Amino acid sequence: MTQAEIKRKRTESILKETIPEVLSTLGDPRINTLTVTEVHCSRGRSDAKVYLDKGFLSEAEQHEALRQLKKVAHYIQNRIKESEGWFKAPKLHFLFDEHFESVSRIEALFEQIEKERKKTRE
Repeated sequence: MTQAEIKRKRTESILKETIPEVLSTLGDPRINTLTVTEVHCSRGRSDAKVYLDKGFLSEAEQHEALRQLKKVAHYIQNRIKESEGWFKAPKLHFLFDEHFESVSRIEALFEQIEKERKKTRE
């Protein structure tokens, strides 16, 4: 692993830890309980994609949460800069994580295949 990759991973780790802390201080109940599942920084660490857990949010609630997060992204960046002593923080792009849904769909397919195999064996 190169020095640049180590720095990027360290930045991702710090962001994954710090963003939920900043979100919890906000007064908006639509976004202060969101869970950060993953953070991926660009090579130059100027941009970061922040993946959030959907939980039980409807499509409309997800859209509204992303809209609110876009409004407060600059505030979150400033809080991260202050808390970490950074000169510059990555520009944050918030997305909802689709990974958990795809994993559960794959698991359901495996269960279905297993049930069909058991039926054919009988």
